[in-house]
Amino acid sequence: MKKYILLITVLLLSAVKMSAQVHLDKYNFGEGLNFSGDSGYSMRLQGYVQPYAEFKKAENDSDLYSRFRMRRLRLRLSGESADTKFSYRLQVDLSGSTEADTDEGSNNMLLDAFVTYDFSKNWSVSFGQKMTPTDNLELSMGSQTLQLPERSRLTSVFASIREFGLFFNGSYRLSGGDMYLKPAVAITNGDGMNVFDKDHGGFKYGGRLDFLPFGLFNKFGQYRQADIQRELTPKLLIGVNYSYNDGVSSRRGRNSGSILYLDDNNNEALPDYEKFGIDFLLKYQGFSLLGEFVKSNAYIDNSITQRVRTDGSVSSSFEVDGIQDVTNYIKNRMMLGQGYNVQAGYVFKNLWSVDGRYTHLEADKYSFLNNGAFYARPNYYTLGVTKYMGRNYGAKIQASMTYVDTAPEATNNDGELVNGNEWIGRLIFTVSF
Repeated sequence: MKKYILLITVLLLSAVKMSAQVHLDKYNFGEGLNFSGDSGYSMRLQGYVQPYAEFKKAENDSDLYSRFRMRRLRLRLSGESADTKFSYRLQVDLSGSTEADTDEGSNNMLLDAFVTYDFSKNWSVSFGQKMTPTDNLELSMGSQTLQLPERSRLTSVFASIREFGLFFNGSYRLSGGDMYLKPAVAITNGDGMNVFDKDHGGFKYGGRLDFLPFGLFNKFGQYRQADIQRELTPKLLIGVNYSYNDGVSSRRGRNSGSILYLDDNNNEALPDYEKFGIDFLLKYQGFSLLGEFVKSNAYIDNSITQRVRTDGSVSSSFEVDGIQDVTNYIKNRMMLGQGYNVQAGYVFKNLWSVDGRYTHLEADKYSFLNNGAFYARPNYYTLGVTKYMGRNYGAKIQASMTYVDTAPEATNNDGELVNGNEWIGRLIFTVSF
């Protein structure tokens, strides 16, 4: 808690200090306050709030589960030098929620904290904590721009979301037209975000390559979901991504030290985690289509002979189906399998939007995706409607209904078998400045 208070204090003091040196340049609702200084540097302050309600019911259960909370409450401070060579971003979330909102809790207040240097016309390097390019395409899109109240289940299952390390980003306009290639390379800690304690395992290496055959999207549309800007010509992105995490200490490399293993000499010995995916984004005159596929694999270190329990004690038991099976015991605790997500929507000229999504997950035989409490749900069908208050992301209200196919081993909040499929209703209101 002390480091949270210190972080907020530094952020506020920095803003006060800078306000004496800069003047308000412009303000666009939903796009933040833009400041510029006498020496030529610029600064932007942005934020948004998202109150949220969720209702969940199983077909054969008379109980209705509900929760009301602040889904996101974020502040972002960013800026760049006069020659635009250097830039920075600091973003915090005061709601305490994870972006993917799953079983793995973590320290989520600090989101982004990085500096960027443009060392050539086509390449920049960032150092710090930020979104990783090795996740599926949806993760690069701002949370206040989602076309449905929540991100897809594909994201919550496989994405590591944010990591600390070095990030190289490039952009090339191909000769003879408006085609672009956008490569990205990341070398990170592989333990997710906000790793303030001991670092476990080795580095994570990965990258992404995006191809835009019809030119760049209008007003950063590549990083926003619904086509509220109504692209005048078709815009398309096709991307591939890959990562290899050398020694992962959690289910998919989202946090640090939650699952640990040892060898005979009590030294850490961790499994490796590999992930690859392909995705695309199409936008044209209010219509948007997003498709994503992700596949993950695990490689188990043969030297592993012990596991660390949650209370810190050590056990040599790796029992699976009544036999000692180190490899498959470890796989049972990792997010292994594959899945795809397809979603589409249309923003009408009166600023109403209708959207739909289908997400399919296919677990490996030995995978935490078979866990009944959190997963064991292979199919998600979602329909949603959104009302935008303006041709921007400044304010909107969204509602959706999701039908969930459950596997036989799926359980409810009380640990009882669901014995039927589930319905999830969501309502969220977004206000940005």
